Amino acid sequence: MVNRPVAQEGANVRVLVVDDQDLVREGIAALLGIQPGIEVVGSARDGAEAVDVAGQCHPDVVLMDVRMPGMDGVAATALLRRQLPGCRIVMLTTFNDDEYVGRALKAGAVGYLLKNLPAAELAQAVRLAHAGVAQFDQTVIAALAAGAPAPDLLTPRETEVLRLISAGATNREIAARLYLSEGTVKNHISRVLSRLGLRDRTQAALYARDNGLI
Repeated sequence: MVNRPVAQEGANVRVLVVDDQDLVREGIAALLGIQPGIEVVGSARDGAEAVDVAGQCHPDVVLMDVRMPGMDGVAATALLRRQLPGCRIVMLTTFNDDEYVGRALKAGAVGYLLKNLPAAELAQAVRLAHAGVAQFDQTVIAALAAGAPAPDLLTPRETEVLRLISAGATNREIAARLYLSEGTVKNHISRVLSRLGLRDRTQAALYARDNGLI
């Protein structure tokens, strides 16, 4: 049995990289390894190996390819979410496919990114995933918006906040309506904008309208 290191405040985010292509896997690991605040603690070439390695190194975040021989990334994600519920799993792939995105989210992934990300942006996505912020490529968000009237990316509370934003409510009015503090409302709004890839409240209102939330 491997004991998990006790996380310290300000400690590096521990990352496991999973990809069946050696060059890609090693390249991602090397690029992330030189980014501040990140420590690559392991790598795996398929889903089954990812489950085994994760059980030994206890990563904070797993960057998981989708299509791999044997156990694919979606199946491995479902297993890891049961075995290591505190671990955040972000799909990192070349495939922008609605079916894969939906399956990955149902399996428990907190993000779906494409491999064309610059290293610094990928590192930031890892840090945000560790902090609990979902990360999705802009093209993935567009596909989800086109195919799903209700955003599965949001919690029920965040969806309600989005509806109130679209109705023109201020932060104070939202706080009063939902019995929350204004600070909590601001946090909800920040997460809504981040998860949906939106810039401001106006875009949020348009998103809600276009997806049948109002």
